[in-house]
Amino acid sequence: MLSRSKWRSAILAAIFAVTAVFAWQGAAAQDDVVHIFSGVVKHVDKATKTVVIKSADGTEETIKYTDKTVVEGTKDAGKGVGKAATETYLTAKKGATVTVKYTGKDAEKTATAVKDATD
Repeated sequence: MLSRSKWRSAILAAIFAVTAVFAWQGAAAQDDVVHIFSGVVKHVDKATKTVVIKSADGTEETIKYTDKTVVEGTKDAGKGVGKAATETYLTAKKGATVTVKYTGKDAEKTATAVKDATD
């Protein structure tokens, strides 16, 4: 009787572990989904490495950028441009319309790529 109880406990623990792994992977996969947002660059904060973009419907998104964020559609995009390229690009685009590809959700949005919206 005692061995059956241990056997059941082991099976239940295994089922729980497998379920937890699948649930965790599903949650992590949501952050990997690429979203696209277009709008006017309103503000670039170099200290926090964030950009505020306002869409045509008035929605404002604050998106982080990193040294890995790619500037698409420029002649230097594929040539390993400097680490400040994204920051310089966004600062120069203040008031212009851009399209940003980003991952994450809520306050943890991180840009993977940015380009002129007219391209």
